Amino acid sequence: MNPDVMQNVLYGLEIMWKGMFGIFAVIILITLIVILMSKIPDKGANEENK
Repeated sequence: MNPDVMQNVLYGLEIMWKGMFGIFAVIILITLIVILMSKIPDKGANEENK
């Protein structure tokens, strides 16, 4: 394989790795935020139920 082609493939893989890591990091962050928000008691709903 041509060295220039191999360098381009490795550069492309590096970009894809960074992109996939970013996507997974955002998904984990959103999941943690949703879990934390679900643990916070909703004061407005409690007042309406009384």
